[in-house]
Amino acid sequence: MSLPSSPADFSGLWIPPVTPLRGGQVDHGALAALCRRLAPQGIAGLVVCGSTGEAAALDETEQAAVLETVAAAAPAVPRIMGLSGQHLGRMLERVRRFGPDRVAGLLVSAPSYIRPSQAGLLAWFEAIADASAVPVLLYDIPYRTGVTIAPETLLALAAHPRIVAVKDCGGDAGKTRALIADGRLQVLAGEDAQVFATLAEGGAGAIAASAHLHTARWARMVALLREGRLAEARRLWQPLQPLVDALFAEPNPGPLKALLAQQGEMANELRAPMTCASDALARRLAGLLARVSVQ
Repeated sequence: MSLPSSPADFSGLWIPPVTPLRGGQVDHGALAALCRRLAPQGIAGLVVCGSTGEAAALDETEQAAVLETVAAAAPAVPRIMGLSGQHLGRMLERVRRFGPDRVAGLLVSAPSYIRPSQAGLLAWFEAIADASAVPVLLYDIPYRTGVTIAPETLLALAAHPRIVAVKDCGGDAGKTRALIADGRLQVLAGEDAQVFATLAEGGAGAIAASAHLHTARWARMVALLREGRLAEARRLWQPLQPLVDALFAEPNPGPLKALLAQQGEMANELRAPMTCASDALARRLAGLLARVSVQ
C-alpha cells in the first residue's frame, strides 16, 4: 500500500464533536449544525467518533453515518476517525475501509480490557498501520483501555512510516517530554487541562473537547503557544481553566452536552450507561461560561 505523498501534519487545535441524540437516535441535523459552527473558527480539524462522541455506544453503521454527516457539513475541514476494538481481524477490516478521500487519519487506541504486553501492543499498532491507507495517530489513554503504552513502545512505533502522532492522555509528564524531544511523533495534548503545558513544552497541538465552547479563543491560544508567545496565550488560558475543570467534574461528555443544550444546539441526551450532568453542575457551568465571555 502506498504511503502518503507528503508528510502528514496534525498540528493545531482539533475538536472531537459530541454526537447529538434525540429520542435515542443520532440527531444528524444538530450534528451538521454543530460542525458548520465549528468549522470556520480556526480549528485544524474534527476528530469523529472519539470518546467525546460516545463512539463506544454507537454501532458501526451509526459511526459511519456520523462520519458522512460531518463530511457533508464541513467538507473543507480535515477529519480524523476514531477506531477502537479488541478483535484484530475485525479492526483490520474496518481500517481498510478508510482512504484519504474519507479521512486524513485514524486515531487508534490500545485494545481495552485485554491488557496486552508491550510486545502485544507493538504488534497491534504495527498491524493496523500496515493495513492503513492513511496516517495513524496513537491514542494513549490508559484509564480507558487498562494498559499503558510505555515510552519505549511509543518510540519504537515512531519508526513506522504511517504512525505520525500521539494523542497524549497518558498522565506522565516525563513521557510527554521524551516524545516531544524525540520529535518523530507529533504530540497532541488529549487532556484539556494539560493543553497549555504540553504546547508550552513544544507539543504540536491538542484534541480538546472543551473547545466546543469559546472555540475561536481556543484556536487563538493554541496558535500563540505554537509561536512561543506564552504571555499572550496565558491571558487567554487562565479564564478558561475553571470552565475546563468543571467540564470534567462529571463524566465527559455529560457536562459539555448540558451546556450545548442550554445554548439550544441539541437535546441534553446521552446513551446509557452515560447520564446527563447534574442540575447543580449544569447551573455552575452556565455561570462559568458567561464569566469567560466577559474576560
